[in-house]
Parts: sequence; C-alpha cells; structure tokens
Amino acid sequence: MKKSGILNRHLAGAIAELGHGDTVLVCDAGMPIPPGPRVIDLAFRAGTPSFAEVLDGLLDELVVEGATAAEEIRDANPAAAALLDGHFPWLESVPHDDLKALTATARVVVRTGEARPYANVLLRCGVFF
Repeated sequence: MKKSGILNRHLAGAIAELGHGDTVLVCDAGMPIPPGPRVIDLAFRAGTPSFAEVLDGLLDELVVEGATAAEEIRDANPAAAALLDGHFPWLESVPHDDLKALTATARVVVRTGEARPYANVLLRCGVFF
C-alpha cells in the first residue's frame, strides 16, 4: 500500500495516465457530468472531502499550466475564488455554461463532496521538465 500521496487507487491511476495538455475537472457535488470522461467520485457526504482538500492533494501530484473556472464564482463563492486565485494568479474565467461544455473535453473528472456553488476548476496538465 502507498505510504503517502493520493491513496485512492482510481485517482492515482488516472493521474499516472495523464499527459501534457490533458485536462482534469475538479468539481463540486452538483456539477453535471456528461458521459465520456473518466469519473473519480470522492464524495462521501456533503462537504467531505472539500474542494480545497482535493485540489491541494491534486496539486501535490500534477504540473498545471492552465486553469479555468466559472466567472460566477467571484460573487457566488468568494472563498473558492480566493483559493483558486491563490493557486492560479493567471486563472481564466468563462461563463458557467461554457465551463460545463468544456467538461466534455476533460480526460478525468474528480467529484468532491463540496456543497457550495461553483467550486469547480478545469486544470490543464503541463510537464515537469
């Protein structure tokens, strides 16, 4: 068994398969997920695990060269907006409907137990060299 890092075998395996330019959607429990992407559902109960916990864990494992969130996050969920701004000062904002459409392009969707609106971000993988 792994001693540290991400222990969920489905998520660890999905991360290992990602390449440059692949996208990962980290989303709240209410985000509609279209058929197609591999879904890793971590939701246990409302709020667990939180968007922040999952995002921080993923960022320990991924190189990210781009991030996109819904522009509505600024007004509807200032805490999540501040979290994303802290990690991604170059965060791209799009209307929520556009973010939902981009979900279909994600290679992996990681569903958190977050129960606050717009706690969603699409991450574009970079390379470590």
